[in-house]
Amino acid sequence: MKNKKIVPVLAAIILIIVVILFLLLGKLIEKYTPSKERQELTDYYSMTSEDEVAIIFNNEISDIHGKMIDGNVYLDFDSVHDRINRRFYWDSNENKLLYTTADNLVCADAENTSYNVGKDSLSLDHAIVKAGADTAYVAIDFVKLYSDFSYEVFDSPNRVVITNSWGEYNIASAKKSTELRYQGGIKSPILADIEKGTELILLEPDETWTKVSTTDGIIGYVKSKTLGSPSTAVRTSDYTEEEFTHITKDRTISLGWHQVTNPSANGNISTLLSASKGVNVISPTWFYLTDTSGNIGSLASSDYVDYCHQNGVEVWALVSNFGAKDQGLENPDLSQILTYTSRRENLINNLISMAIRYNLDGINVDFESVDPSVGDAYIQFIRELSLKCANNGVVLSVDNYAPSAYTAFYNRAEQALFADYVIVMAYDEHYAGCDEAGSVASIGFVRDAVTDTLAEVPADQLIMGMPFYTRVWSETPTDEGGTDTEIPADSYQNFTLGSYSASMREAQSLIDANGAIPVWSEETGQYYVEYINSGVTYKIWIEDAASLEEKLKVLQANNLAGGAFWKMGLENSTVWDTVIKYIN
Repeated sequence: MKNKKIVPVLAAIILIIVVILFLLLGKLIEKYTPSKERQELTDYYSMTSEDEVAIIFNNEISDIHGKMIDGNVYLDFDSVHDRINRRFYWDSNENKLLYTTADNLVCADAENTSYNVGKDSLSLDHAIVKAGADTAYVAIDFVKLYSDFSYEVFDSPNRVVITNSWGEYNIASAKKSTELRYQGGIKSPILADIEKGTELILLEPDETWTKVSTTDGIIGYVKSKTLGSPSTAVRTSDYTEEEFTHITKDRTISLGWHQVTNPSANGNISTLLSASKGVNVISPTWFYLTDTSGNIGSLASSDYVDYCHQNGVEVWALVSNFGAKDQGLENPDLSQILTYTSRRENLINNLISMAIRYNLDGINVDFESVDPSVGDAYIQFIRELSLKCANNGVVLSVDNYAPSAYTAFYNRAEQALFADYVIVMAYDEHYAGCDEAGSVASIGFVRDAVTDTLAEVPADQLIMGMPFYTRVWSETPTDEGGTDTEIPADSYQNFTLGSYSASMREAQSLIDANGAIPVWSEETGQYYVEYINSGVTYKIWIEDAASLEEKLKVLQANNLAGGAFWKMGLENSTVWDTVIKYIN
């Protein structure tokens, strides 16, 4: 009887064990069986409409999509500008696409099939640019005409594979048919079937799963053991870079800026030149913006130019973006001029007209305090102005701050391609409004300004600007009774800091009048003096022949195109003997 009772129990136990084994086996089979789930490529590329085009750029999928319009691929302007060719410029105010070559301006209006290259009219069989609500879309074949990249278009879904990374890259062929999966692992969705012999681009090799890209722009993972031995392939460009030419002088430039604030100041030119030595270029501050239409005011004088030419001195007239205040006018909003193609053109034509009228040798652009948001438009202005200057034999020079992260948008490298000379204003290290006293142009600041600019500008185009002025700093004691006692003692200044600019002669007169004794500073490359007058402490980092010589040594050591001095009339006569030792 007992055996009869045990049998059903054993059978139940065995059944349970079998069920458990089947479950475990199922789990194991499920765990090690590759997933057959497939991911739709439209989802993979995050595409939501049929007219979208996925962009694969140098084996990376872009978050931004292009457009397929009437069978033609269009890229959004930001992708064109930021990732392919920054020389393209989109004028959203007037719906114009611009590109500047070494000798012509290319212009295409939105929705048009035709475009102009200088005075010549050309066309495509489709619109070159489409203006959207938020951006413009540019036909990729038009971008290719002026840019160094290759592309290939694929369908199902629409996508374009773009490359502008040249040189060697690694490839491997599939040893057998396999699957390309979204991520490494057999449970990851399948993106594509890979046939035996298919060539794949190796992106991130690994022992188990290797990240690869197909030639048609699908990026995922394959089992590493399915790949053959890696080899090297080479991408080469079929693009021919343009050659840029410049109007350059066969002598070292010695340029003096002449600040002219009214017509009568032009009469000082004979005095300034007779007091100088070796100056071969004078830059009078003659032109200034008067409105947002690109019109300019002028203080130019034919007699002035004739006198300079008679004395072997060229005239590179300066145009400023804030000179209007000297004439009792508000400085126009620069963004309202430079971001409109028609207004830029008007400004440029006005400048060229003045250059022809007054027989000028050059134009010196001094646009300062430009907002970064206007950076691209400013550079486009320089490009377009350079074409008109070159066509009329007028030298174009552009003034620049010492390089910094904040001024990177001035794009000195692009300036150097189009302008003839780039001037670095290696001064104003400490300026009115600074929170600490210091040198206008210490030797370290000057060296860094030159070195950093040379990273973008060839030495034979770079002119180094130097100061003929200094700043007189004053520390006036304040009443400490009302100070907050919680402020740390080492962070509190018990004086009011002030400063004003002074000529070399004015600074020396102050030093003499106060019986102060300057001390040479190796750190700043100039004399330093400090004295107290009526309870106020004065500090001066002196600019004179000695400090100027240290700066000129930097110019000479770097074989620069020349030097420039702000401004004529602020110097001591002795500095010119120093200048001609280094600038002949």
